[in-house]
Amino acid sequence: MVHSGESSDPVSELITPAERLAVAPLLDAMRDQATEADRSRTINPELMAAIKASDFTKLAASTEIGGAEGSILQIGRELEAVASSCTSTAWVMWNHLAVFHLFAGCLGPDYTDFLSGIVSSGETVCFPAGASSGVQGVIEQGAEGDHVRLNGKGAFGTGGRYAHWAGIAFVVVDGEGNRVEPLDLRFTVARISGPSAESESVKIDPTWDGSAVRASATDDIHYTDLVVPLDRCVPWFGANRAETLRHAPVISQRYREDWVGLSDVWLAWMGVGLVGSALRHAIESLDGRRAILGKKMVTHPTVQLNIGEAMTLVASAAAAAETACRQVDERIEAGVAPTEADYLRQMALSSGALAQLTEAMGLIRRTLGGNGLREGSIFDRQFRDFQAMPLHINAHQDRVNLRLGRFALNEEQDPF
Repeated sequence: MVHSGESSDPVSELITPAERLAVAPLLDAMRDQATEADRSRTINPELMAAIKASDFTKLAASTEIGGAEGSILQIGRELEAVASSCTSTAWVMWNHLAVFHLFAGCLGPDYTDFLSGIVSSGETVCFPAGASSGVQGVIEQGAEGDHVRLNGKGAFGTGGRYAHWAGIAFVVVDGEGNRVEPLDLRFTVARISGPSAESESVKIDPTWDGSAVRASATDDIHYTDLVVPLDRCVPWFGANRAETLRHAPVISQRYREDWVGLSDVWLAWMGVGLVGSALRHAIESLDGRRAILGKKMVTHPTVQLNIGEAMTLVASAAAAAETACRQVDERIEAGVAPTEADYLRQMALSSGALAQLTEAMGLIRRTLGGNGLREGSIFDRQFRDFQAMPLHINAHQDRVNLRLGRFALNEEQDPF
């Protein structure tokens, strides 16, 4: 195969490869353990330790708290590279980077020292707060100060088994378990690993048995009489969080951007990385393969057409993700808070990109055909892993398109 550029990788030529990635030294190790991680449902412990010791872990943290302060686009390109190597690892780090951004935004300037400690120690965070979650907190007085006693469960705690801290959204109740009126929602961060009284009250239940991102540890986390200081609790804005962050005090301008929109654009980049990798492997497997009667696969017009269309879809998805990230970076640089339209645009571009990538994956599978799949490749794992991306609630087509439709028709948004 001959290409116009110097690279022998036509997919990277089309997408434009990223340079100077913080995670670059770890990509080979991620790739080498990907199959075993999928089989064992556990990311290699030595690899995870190396990730935590790298600047990659600190990219979502601003310089005010000792972070590497990567641009939104850089973080996207880093996650693209990780997803092309091991999607479970990418899923864990995507969650860490997105929810750390959330923690810094919600906790605000009063918690600069606390957040700096997490960053300087190379610690990772998780946020089990998906469907079926429910945590209650009773405010109590003690000899060492006021505290809150938490009981309940957080679901979909991606990366919890690898993390040091968990974010907890809870409702304040009285001693009888009745909700305090008016409704009082709060947010805190608790240590879930290492020797501490807090972590001893936390149990991680390995419930994640999904077909995709098997080593992501997206488990349930249970809290039983978990006691955290009351002064580590802040109001939880919930449904109007994105609006509140546009004018609330923040550690850095970047934290005016809501984590859901950022998680969507970074998820789109992960999809680009994964589907781009699947496309590369498909192109490699087609080289030298023969169809019925010995005809070279690469000479079949439909093979050429399908690969070309998949290339177009991946390149378009990458362009959409890059545009969304650059718009955010430009706002941060200019000190401009996002509008509701800005927030929805991130979701729209990301959801649209994932729809294009879904179509591309279908074309790749169709082109490989039954014989290509029978011969065995990593495509099965890649195809399974990709399914988690368009199905994630943050970027789910149904949720995003409904919000966009309501916005266009000037209808009140559903809170969630």
